[in-house]
Amino acid sequence: MSETTPDTERDVMEYDVVTVGAGPAGLSFAIRLKQLNPEISVCVIEKSSTIGAHILSGAVIETGPLDALLPDWRDNPPPICVPATDDEFWLLSKDGGRKLPVPPGMNNHGNVIVSLGAMCAWLAPQAEALGVEIYPGFAAAETLHDDAGAVVGVRIGDMGVARDGSHKPGYTAGIDIRAKVTVLAEGARGHLTKRLVKRFKLDAMSDPQGYSIGIKELWQVPEGRTSPGKIVHSFGWPADTATYGGSFLYHLDNNRIALGFVSGLDYKDPNYRPWEAFQQWKNHPMVKPLLDGGTIESAGARAIVTGGWQSLPKVEMPGALLIGDTAGLLNVPKVKGTHQAIRSGMLAAEHLAAGALSPDGFDAKLRDSEAMAELRRVRNIKPGFKRGLWFGLLNAAWETVTGGRSPWTLKNTADWSALEKLEDYHAPDRGWGERELPPRDRLAGVYFAATEHDEDQPVHLRVLDPSICVTRCTLEYGNPCTRFCPAAVYEIVDDPDGPAGTGKRLQINAANCVHCKTCDIKDPYEIIDWVTPEGGSGPNYRNL
Repeated sequence: MSETTPDTERDVMEYDVVTVGAGPAGLSFAIRLKQLNPEISVCVIEKSSTIGAHILSGAVIETGPLDALLPDWRDNPPPICVPATDDEFWLLSKDGGRKLPVPPGMNNHGNVIVSLGAMCAWLAPQAEALGVEIYPGFAAAETLHDDAGAVVGVRIGDMGVARDGSHKPGYTAGIDIRAKVTVLAEGARGHLTKRLVKRFKLDAMSDPQGYSIGIKELWQVPEGRTSPGKIVHSFGWPADTATYGGSFLYHLDNNRIALGFVSGLDYKDPNYRPWEAFQQWKNHPMVKPLLDGGTIESAGARAIVTGGWQSLPKVEMPGALLIGDTAGLLNVPKVKGTHQAIRSGMLAAEHLAAGALSPDGFDAKLRDSEAMAELRRVRNIKPGFKRGLWFGLLNAAWETVTGGRSPWTLKNTADWSALEKLEDYHAPDRGWGERELPPRDRLAGVYFAATEHDEDQPVHLRVLDPSICVTRCTLEYGNPCTRFCPAAVYEIVDDPDGPAGTGKRLQINAANCVHCKTCDIKDPYEIIDWVTPEGGSGPNYRNL
């Protein structure tokens, strides 16, 4: 049975294993499982129009797990793959900054800079060569369950449904993909994973998961400005000392620079604007000279899972398991998660191949692995910044020196609960100056994400009680969704028929959405529910 009553006849496809998400975790899992047992039938479904189109990351990767998965990968590397050369770590003020010693976790000797989207597009045909069936444009709308409640596959969302729920001329019912095991590799804040965590109470013994929003651009700059392989991270301005934030700036080949700004979604200030903070950082005197006169090739945004060791949910349930960012395996101090995604995918494949395709015992196996040992060593570093920048830095130094052997474990709290009300929070003067580099506003930024949604499809951003938005939220928080969304999806507009006689209503510009999930995470009332739109919709990132 499915989570909803079937209302139409549906085609059914059957596999031994179905994997939701063609990111590094899902593809590594599929490759490793086929390497171990070519007879196992494996299907990977991906909601984006092409493999890699929804993938966004820095990304500097540790190559050890990739070496184990594909020992000869360097003979035919991904299309963007630049060996790391130099590391720098900056502390910025509004008008200047200084270089600090590079933290041990940010020493990237032996690592490579890649486009993770391009890397996934490179991994996919290698999986297909082993017999993995990969279907882009297939958005898993819900999970399927048997009479005992176990997961038995996924249902693909219907195509050709109008905004009002009626069927358009091209309507096609989504198929049911049934499998002995369903592997969730959806990335941070997965749509199905969120439901399954609640259904099976997978987070009953863990802290709430934590997130940041990463906003990234790829620039083509004038000749002679880049040093391929150079890696720069910064912290400080434009974030204040109460707000977790920092940047990355990676020099690629062919006069390209990948750059971005990360804001922790545990910020307190209801007036904080992550997208604007990124644009201000680009105009800093230590950054702007690199970009001036250049052009943006691609841009986007994505939630980053940052809860770490203490926020890991149980990663197995009847009929299914979680891997990669879906499980929450990113190492925050290293600013890296790809090696953990590949690690967990391989571990899951080895577990299923050895255990007659049963998820039972995978949770214990993951917790006993090097992936979790790595997270345990750094478990207290990110939570320390909840007490402010300077305490966070001192705590990070202590945890690094001791190798994470502190006898305590700092707690994580839900990001939405951190937001303070307007009357209780005195917003600091962030010293933001004029922005001269493009884009000038968030709508211009959406253009570089090349996001596409059929305007006449159901809105995939579901607000459970819109009246709250123009009553309580306006008064208490000043509608922070209009500020934390990087794509101008949410607007408060005049409407004489608005709820409660306010003369206002919430307008959702769903076609702008870049699928970052920030609204689903940060909304202080927890009334925004991000669900997957029609398959193939969303951003079309190039080399992010």
